[in-house]
Amino acid sequence: MTEARKHQLYIDGRWVDAKSDVVVDDINPTTGDVYARVPHAGPEDVERAIAAAHRARIPWRSRVASEREILLLRAADIVDKRRKHLADCLIDESGSTFGKAMFEVGYVADLLRLAAGECRRVSAETLPMTMPGQFGMTIRQPLGVIAGISPFNAPFLLAMKKVALALATGNTFVLKPSEEAPVIGLEIARIFEAAELPPGVLNVIPGSGPELGKILVEDPRVRMVTFTGSLKVGRELAAESARRMKRFTMEMGGKNPLVVLKDADLDYAVRAACFGIYFHQGQVCMASSKLVVEQPIFERFCEAFVARSRTMKVGDPHEKDTVIGPLIRRSQCKIIDAQIENAVARGAKLLMGGKHRGNFYEPTVLAHVTPEMRIYHEETFGPVTSIIAAKDADHALAIANDTSYGLSSAVITNDLQQAMRFALELEAGMVHVNDCTVADEPHVPFGGTKDSGFGREGGRYSVDEMTELKWVTIQQGKRAFPF
Repeated sequence: MTEARKHQLYIDGRWVDAKSDVVVDDINPTTGDVYARVPHAGPEDVERAIAAAHRARIPWRSRVASEREILLLRAADIVDKRRKHLADCLIDESGSTFGKAMFEVGYVADLLRLAAGECRRVSAETLPMTMPGQFGMTIRQPLGVIAGISPFNAPFLLAMKKVALALATGNTFVLKPSEEAPVIGLEIARIFEAAELPPGVLNVIPGSGPELGKILVEDPRVRMVTFTGSLKVGRELAAESARRMKRFTMEMGGKNPLVVLKDADLDYAVRAACFGIYFHQGQVCMASSKLVVEQPIFERFCEAFVARSRTMKVGDPHEKDTVIGPLIRRSQCKIIDAQIENAVARGAKLLMGGKHRGNFYEPTVLAHVTPEMRIYHEETFGPVTSIIAAKDADHALAIANDTSYGLSSAVITNDLQQAMRFALELEAGMVHVNDCTVADEPHVPFGGTKDSGFGREGGRYSVDEMTELKWVTIQQGKRAFPF
């Protein structure tokens, strides 16, 4: 093993040591070796970062759109040039498989170019007024300082989605990357440093989520908090933000149903379901962890799904044919074990899997899962799915909606009437017809309902979230007042 690289914080355009002097080992989940040594920011460091972003906000918002556009395009080119290095970082730090890492890096390059295009589209409208001689219009203005807290599962993509669109709209940013994937967050700083982003516009401060999140949400200079992570933390951040009248977006996971109706192409449905649950070993907020299958094809689906699941290669994420790499947290294996034991004890049938070696959890399939079982309701965040039989389409819809979450959903059917019905009646922020639940693009309104969160990220939807809408009138001549 090569010596682990020691990193620094990125504040006000400079690489600096943490005032706290706390340095944490960043572990490679595949090997268990120390991948990097990363400083943890403390209160003084957060103050420095917020102050820098606050100072930079007026000069940055005053930049013409074309200047921000050029800088974001430059950043996209840098991502393309560093593609292999960034993919290796995702593999070694977060356990991403080769295919997932390459997808994530490619997505980020596209995202930066999309953000560059949005710089010229932060627009509003003119309004007809009833007052004689009065002209009305709306304008969109940046909020100021935005704080982002990003997760470990897609740490490059989800952090950059927050950062790039905030910068495009003229905001400045303080990024708190995941404690499990801080290095890729610092790589974002290196990308923008190379693109010649002015000092203070972006600040990256790895550290303790509870400690730093509390400071960021309580500081009045921070006008918005954008968070992707657990329901528990998201609820706390949303409550604190609302208490301070602070803008926020929260994406907090899901228990995503993939419905397979009896007329579906069985082989296609199995392939879609396998991708939906095994992509990034199920550590995806959109994972198809709840497969709802109509009774007439239930047994055949179970048999075919298990047969295909047995072909999923578990192993070294650097190898191109590996489908399932390590879970980033060894502790997650115990959580999954407990969910499976609870389900089996209450009558579920374990069709395959249920075991792990170190951080590597086998693809696992449960059948006959019922609402009395924890796994029916709880996120698993592993390569584990439940197949549930539905008597008919009505029953399938009821099972799909029987969750406190509402992020992503899908239905596979050749019946146009049923497809439209499910598109309208599935209780989720995203519905995919004849696809799995895992889908994302830089320009779409990504987000959920119910316990999956508030707000939308992506393209012009982020523009709306990250700007203040202002109504302006201009009176031609003199207005006639009644007194």
